[in-house]
Amino acid sequence: MRYYAGLDVSMKETFICIVNEKGKTFCQGQVPSDPEAIALYLKGAEVPIEKAAIESGSISHWLVTELQKMDIPVICVDARHMSSMLAMTVNKTDSNDAYGIANALRGGFVREVSLKPPLLVEINTILQSRSILVQERTKLKNAVRGLLKSFGIRISTTGQKSFIKEVRTLIQDKPSSVKLAIDALLNTFEVIMEQIQVLETRIYEIAREDKNVQLLMTIPGVGVLTALSFIVALGNYERFEDSRNVAAYLGLTPRQYSSGEVQRMGRISKCGSRDARSLLVEAATVMLTRTRSWCKPKAWAMKLQRKKGFKKASVALARKLAVIMHRMLVNQEPFYFGEAPEELKEKIA
Repeated sequence: MRYYAGLDVSMKETFICIVNEKGKTFCQGQVPSDPEAIALYLKGAEVPIEKAAIESGSISHWLVTELQKMDIPVICVDARHMSSMLAMTVNKTDSNDAYGIANALRGGFVREVSLKPPLLVEINTILQSRSILVQERTKLKNAVRGLLKSFGIRISTTGQKSFIKEVRTLIQDKPSSVKLAIDALLNTFEVIMEQIQVLETRIYEIAREDKNVQLLMTIPGVGVLTALSFIVALGNYERFEDSRNVAAYLGLTPRQYSSGEVQRMGRISKCGSRDARSLLVEAATVMLTRTRSWCKPKAWAMKLQRKKGFKKASVALARKLAVIMHRMLVNQEPFYFGEAPEELKEKIA
């Protein structure tokens, strides 16, 4: 008899339900959300568990990794896909969710999530920390601008370092309480800038040692952050059999609704990594507006721009870049610029 375990995980406790191959509940219980406690319960059932499943979440990567080290056959399943199946139950409880996960696993109706290797998890931590600090730096800068407007001081558009000097020069004749408040924000601003520099130094060190990052940077407009974010977002890029699926995975393809005679094409789905998607759009924008070298994707996007506008063309080019970048990683070949038309070659010459 085969047995399957469903784990409904929360931050403090995890509800476990074990069912047999006929869908009958063998046992169920509640343990702390700790790998050792979960493994102890599963092994204490004294039945051969074919497979266990955990929904994707904030601590699912840690739990699955640690449980696999303890020889527990556990996988991580897509929480969005599972939620539509669990919604069919009338009463939503932890026990019902665990039972539903176990039954879905028994019937093969789950969608397994690919876990990132430890190195990519570490790189992702650095990238996310930098992104948070950059957002806080922008908030502080805007806060200082807004506060100084009350005294008739309007800060010009300046760089990060010159911004601090300009603000301190303009508040010299202001009351001491105003200086104290603004200095507190500027000191925090300086510390954040220093920490961003520390993280960026580490990011560039990683990029110099990673051949895949250097390979992707042969694309005009693609920098270190874009290449690293793309690699981290994909994880194991070899799992994508078709490169066009990468664009859908990153949310760069339009939503579709088709029922009978009704067919609608919506905006892009925006699923997947938000940072990787926004950086790809930024790289496409740079390719369209800043790069001078001719390449086939740029020429295609410029034709589309004349018909659909700049915004749609940049998003469409970002989708194409995602497909190209994945194919470059698979084939381990640099970016191919393509051959320019004869009339364009004459103009360049």
